[in-house]
Amino acid sequence: LDIYSIDGARKTVTIRQGKGNKDRVLPLGERALSWLQFYQQQVRPQLLVTPDLQSLFVAMDGLDGLQPNGITHAVSGYIRAAGIEKKGACHLFRHAMATQMLENGADLRWIQAMLGHASVESTQVYTQVSIRALQAVHASTHPAEQMADEKVSDADEVGLLADLYAEDNADADTPPDSPTPT
Repeated sequence: LDIYSIDGARKTVTIRQGKGNKDRVLPLGERALSWLQFYQQQVRPQLLVTPDLQSLFVAMDGLDGLQPNGITHAVSGYIRAAGIEKKGACHLFRHAMATQMLENGADLRWIQAMLGHASVESTQVYTQVSIRALQAVHASTHPAEQMADEKVSDADEVGLLADLYAEDNADADTPPDSPTPT
């Protein structure tokens, strides 16, 4: 990214020659835009040794732009300290963003555009079911969970279990003494 990549008025960032050597324009959220503007106005000027440097992110020596793995190198210690053993710090952020967008209802094609994938097949790795998403679907759609939303009492739950047992064992003569789930 260079200093002209960020368009604060349009709230966009232009990625030049990104994935697949293609240019793309992506939205910038308010929070990210605020941090980028803070960096550009407060931090970057203090780092610069070469005032005509066009790179948005400046290396710590202030002489050159940050190298492709510069951010990964800078945050990898924090990632290890957090107990995350996977490699590729920046890719982890990218993966987390895509997964959370998908879980929050974003269409896979929009995520494909954000990531710069030429093919939706590359993006489909993010559709692997996460347990959190599965639990949310279970809680909002499973019949027993729907009944729990209606504040079913313990006595009603025991009755429900007995009813379920009876349905399952319709040809049995008597229900069990204690319909305790196993």
